[in-house]
Amino acid sequence: MAEANLPKTLVVVDHPLVLHKLSLMRDKTTPSAVFRQLLREISLLLAYEVTRNLPMTTQKIETPLTEMDAPILKGKKLVIVSILRAGNGLLEGMLDLLPSARIGHIGLYRDPVTLQPVEYYFKVPSDIDERPVIVVDPMLATGNSTAYAIKKLKEAGAKDVRLVCLLSAPEGIRRVAKDHPDVPIYTAAVDSHLNDHGYIVPGLGDAGDRMFGTK
Repeated sequence: MAEANLPKTLVVVDHPLVLHKLSLMRDKTTPSAVFRQLLREISLLLAYEVTRNLPMTTQKIETPLTEMDAPILKGKKLVIVSILRAGNGLLEGMLDLLPSARIGHIGLYRDPVTLQPVEYYFKVPSDIDERPVIVVDPMLATGNSTAYAIKKLKEAGAKDVRLVCLLSAPEGIRRVAKDHPDVPIYTAAVDSHLNDHGYIVPGLGDAGDRMFGTK
């Protein structure tokens, strides 16, 4: 909705299936089990887009009819880094498409007063500097936690980083783009704004609570 004057690093995946499933997720009457399934389905579609430009090479193979130079992915398998806890919802769907990916986790929660990130867990592959990295978190709201997570990944050696989120606010997009102008942002939708509590409007509520039925 609010895509005017946003950074060129932003990619809005407005596929009809993505938008339809997202609308079902926004509905407050959608139960947690259905919410999780929809998130898994959307994340697979987002994974398709974020991996569109992965480097390729060829490998000689034999089909039932002849020998050929077949296109395959080049280099080491990528890393998917989930920002806990809600990031795991996107992670599961992406693994359906990328089952060989390495997995990393960053545990963050947002201080309810300052809205700043507090880290409680960090574990990523030791050779992350040699792999493309996809960071996943359903909601890009203030952008504080996401920008912090990307900074930590770069400090660990990550060089090729991409961000995938289900829903974004202009404030969060601008924050990440300001701190990390080299990181493309893939999202299914850009909503209007943040409210006084840092929630995306119209949004879909707290993604973690909606996923796990904790509120």
